Amino acid sequence: MTLRKKYVLTSNRESGFGSYDVMLEPRDLKDDAIILEFKVQEAETEKELLDTMNAALEQIEKKRYETALIAKGVRKEKIRKYGFAFRGKEVLIG
Repeated sequence: MTLRKKYVLTSNRESGFGSYDVMLEPRDLKDDAIILEFKVQEAETEKELLDTMNAALEQIEKKRYETALIAKGVRKEKIRKYGFAFRGKEVLIG
């Protein structure tokens, strides 16, 4: 099964108090929804890649990107949130 059959993929749309990077909305509400936020490390303010990953996760929470999913009937416990941090060719996902 392809993801297209299981999810509606959207990007850079407004939800909550900002625009998320990528959202996978399940076609079946029994499946998990996924929110992805991507950040490139800002060396001046983020010493470790972990700091950048945490900033991505904090942004998802602070800007309440799950709002659109909840409005469509997705239960909060079915929403997975991932922060991607990049530094050159390195990536950290959490």
